[in-house]
Amino acid sequence: MRIFITGASGFIGGQVTESLAAEHEVLALSRSERSAELVRSRGARPVLGSLGAVAVADLEGVDAVIHCAAFVEEWGTREQFWEANVTGTRQLLEVARAAGVARFVHIGTEAALFDGRDLLDVDETHPYPERQRFLYSETKAEAERLVLAANAPGFTTISLRPRFVWGPGDQTVLPTVLRMAREGRFAWIDGGKVRTSTTHVANLVHGVTLALERGQGGQAYFVADDGVRTVREVLTRLAATQGVALPNRSLPGKVARALAAMTEGAWRLLRLQSQPPLTRFTAAMLSSSVTVRTDKARAELGYAPVITVDEGIAGLSSAHEREQAGAAAGGAAAGAGSGVGAEVQAAVA
Repeated sequence: MRIFITGASGFIGGQVTESLAAEHEVLALSRSERSAELVRSRGARPVLGSLGAVAVADLEGVDAVIHCAAFVEEWGTREQFWEANVTGTRQLLEVARAAGVARFVHIGTEAALFDGRDLLDVDETHPYPERQRFLYSETKAEAERLVLAANAPGFTTISLRPRFVWGPGDQTVLPTVLRMAREGRFAWIDGGKVRTSTTHVANLVHGVTLALERGQGGQAYFVADDGVRTVREVLTRLAATQGVALPNRSLPGKVARALAAMTEGAWRLLRLQSQPPLTRFTAAMLSSSVTVRTDKARAELGYAPVITVDEGIAGLSSAHEREQAGAAAGGAAAGAGSGVGAEVQAAVA
């Protein structure tokens, strides 16, 4: 199969690319030579271009498009979110259909349904909120609407909705938590007691692979790990894989949401370009329970997790231990008598 992937230099897209390139011909949209080099290292052929400006010729002979790219920052302008998540998706759908692509798999998110309130044990019948409160949620919901509405004879469109993606290569959740902990800025919201579904990236990749051949067109599917956990359990275990213990201090959810709203207001008033230390979206997500059902994916895609949470945690711990051992060995060899080995060990401690 010839597959075209967007977002291949990112966390999810990179894992999808590397997995599929082992058995398929994979083309990957690349915005720069640096991105192209990363794509090559993952076994795919780069196609230089940008989201929103993909040409029909770029998709010549392509059987399926996997759309992983999105603007996933916590902070940005309406134009940034809309151009990447909505306009970019619309244009990609148009050229994919014009090029005769048979299948379009979109990486969506449960956040498309999130308006700041709990989402408990929800399935795909749960409606989009009447009023969207967050730019990410609003634009991802609109992008998914476009994808599902584009389904037509000869052009099958599917949206996968993972929740809380984690695993090797994570560039957002765990690195942010670790940085905040090391800077002394981490605090739980409501003690981390809210409950969440999670999706190991290997399970999402498995879902994508299944969606290339299975599933009903014009449908969305939740994919997630087995079981439900508290946010505290998830983040504590993830941080521990990197040798970091998270502190106990906590803020009430109402206080965190109020602080986030005031902070965002100040950032807009002062026209600051940096990201606020706490956003409304993050405060709301960390003080809301969000759990999803995967019955539909199991029945129609044949989905089941290929890795358990315990196995995923063990894998991250093992990888970190190997990195530490390699860094220590390399530092000792390069810095014997100079103190470099001690500096390397301190940097990874």
